[in-house]
Amino acid sequence: MDILLIIVSILLIAIVLLQSGKAEESNIITGSSSSLFKNRKERGGELFITRLTILLGTIFFVICLIQGF
Repeated sequence: MDILLIIVSILLIAIVLLQSGKAEESNIITGSSSSLFKNRKERGGELFITRLTILLGTIFFVICLIQGF
């Protein structure tokens, strides 16, 4: 179970680093956030990476709960 947790952890770290940032402009520092939270549809590879991140995060959480008990 420890080896599986390590593998899932490494995959989760890698997939999070592959995600593109939601804030495309550098307006975060200046405080201008008018386009920061606008509705954006994810498509193709971006949608796949998001769903894979959710799946790996859930698997990681479940494994940690199982090992805790």
